[in-house]
Amino acid sequence: MWKVFANLGDAAITLPVAAICAGWIALFNVRLALRLVGVLALGAALVGVTKVVYAGWGLSIPAEDFRVISGHAMLSTSIWMVAITLLLKWWRQPAFPGIVAGLVIGALTGFSRIIDHSHSVPEVIAGWSLGAIAGLFFLRAAVNVELERFSAIWPTLSILLVSTLAYGHKAPFEHLIETRSPQLRSHVPSVMAVLGRIRYRVQSHDATSAR
Repeated sequence: MWKVFANLGDAAITLPVAAICAGWIALFNVRLALRLVGVLALGAALVGVTKVVYAGWGLSIPAEDFRVISGHAMLSTSIWMVAITLLLKWWRQPAFPGIVAGLVIGALTGFSRIIDHSHSVPEVIAGWSLGAIAGLFFLRAAVNVELERFSAIWPTLSILLVSTLAYGHKAPFEHLIETRSPQLRSHVPSVMAVLGRIRYRVQSHDATSAR
């Protein structure tokens, strides 16, 4: 049972669903579609930063049992909240049940990650909270925009089709982060050295100009 919710939070299914939603929105409101892409990208970036920092430098908060933000919880909460709410709106139904459903699916996804020992409770709470904020930030604008210019059956079928095809697959991001972060760390000293030289030259130039 819990594997079902873990699969629902994997980027292999949530990102294609988000892309389908953004595509349908872009047909009549490009700015709103970009808003969706932006909030999801920002949320994913925050998750990615914590994962890179932990994988590359081992930085964590042991006292709080916190290493990284749960990406599954973040993606599941935000994207399913948005997708279900939009579908309800396209079918001319109240949006609130979609918001609640997204929060519940995200919470169950997070719990599944605790069950399989992939994340701690604080990590899941952080991911769920971040996903809720991202989803609600987008829906705050989306629920007041006219979205009913086409038959609701087509976005519904497209989301169901993509979800069915993508379900059970695993996105490679976790593996990439674990393998590339140590390499990134090895390049940091050289980057810092370059920045140090640039700073020195700027300071030298300012000192010369002051004379």
